[in-house]
Amino acid sequence: MVTETATADPGVTERDIALAERHAAHNYHPLPVVADRAEGCWITDVEGDRYLDLLAAYSALNFGHRHPQIIAAAQAQLEKVTLVSRAFYSAEFGRFCAELAEFVGKDMVLPMNTGAEAVESGLKVARKWGYEVKGVPDGRANIITASGNFHGRTTSIISFSDDPVATAGFGPFTPGFRTVPFGDSAAVAAATDEHTVAVLLEPVQGEAGIVVPPPDYLREVRALCTQRGVLLIADEIQSGLARTGRTFACDHFGVVPDVYLLGKALGGGVVPLSAVVANSDVLGVLRPGQHGSTFGGNPLACAVGRTVIAMLRTGEYQDRAARLGDHLKVRLDRLLGHGVTEVRTLGLWAGVDIDRRVATGRQVAEALMHRKVLVKDTHLTTIRLAPPIVIEESEIDWALDQLAEVLTELG
Repeated sequence: MVTETATADPGVTERDIALAERHAAHNYHPLPVVADRAEGCWITDVEGDRYLDLLAAYSALNFGHRHPQIIAAAQAQLEKVTLVSRAFYSAEFGRFCAELAEFVGKDMVLPMNTGAEAVESGLKVARKWGYEVKGVPDGRANIITASGNFHGRTTSIISFSDDPVATAGFGPFTPGFRTVPFGDSAAVAAATDEHTVAVLLEPVQGEAGIVVPPPDYLREVRALCTQRGVLLIADEIQSGLARTGRTFACDHFGVVPDVYLLGKALGGGVVPLSAVVANSDVLGVLRPGQHGSTFGGNPLACAVGRTVIAMLRTGEYQDRAARLGDHLKVRLDRLLGHGVTEVRTLGLWAGVDIDRRVATGRQVAEALMHRKVLVKDTHLTTIRLAPPIVIEESEIDWALDQLAEVLTELG
């Protein structure tokens, strides 16, 4: 795989990074690449160097950078209307909600913007449902979550995080959550009582390093929730919309949650768009004034979201992620014992644990960056791979050749 280089002004990268470091809050530790333009699976930086993107903005770019269908939908809507707030209806709003509800197999949609907003909205809805439908005494509702979770970084969400980086210095925290080990349905059962209103889970944990639960876990939790009158909320913000080779990661386990939380790829990599999707007996508890967002469900986002739904209906991206994911796993498994200690995959999504004696995840990510391959590290020794689903098999092979050579060099 040949990359293009045109370094007319080699100092521009340093200048742009210096501006960001001086004037932007230091809440990220990015690789020193300054993107200028992108298309498909490739990012071109401000100096003209091209990089193969194996992160896809944490699955927000499942369809690649600037997919022609998505860009065309956005451009067409830009010529019409972009925002009216929810004070009025817009032509795209009802159509988007109806199409997403039908696609997911639920009755109603609550559109928001970011993934964290979808999670926060889901928590509010679950509590309201608990009080109004289940009959939990006011102020007593509890929600069960899983250790190793990542649902966002708002105050309520980090209140049930066990990541000290996310929580240190940000208390006091929101009460009402019980965290139990991920993958342990017996622990969920033990934590559930008459005041439990929901179990919130990532079907596959993304930030934790693509952690896939035991085969029966989600089915057992689903049965428990049904038996005890508890909502099962699936955070499919990263794992959903074709990433794992199925529309939803829950599909691999034969599980239908009561509530889907969607985001990232729903906005096509163009606009922030998230949603809570559930039946009317759940979302119907909301009444005017009880929840809202000025930009939630704006016409531009809805037009893009409708295009994403239409693309997913074909099944092309689900099938492609499954096929390419099988190839990715075969190639990654060859690295076991050669600088890699464990590989976890589901569809076109992989967590790769680097041998501590060889390097940290960050060191591998930096070395790959110099070879024009972009990945991201997590939890010190893991790198995550989530390439755009439009990637070619030959591009996967080239990238993993680079990874193999990096591991050899560092070892």
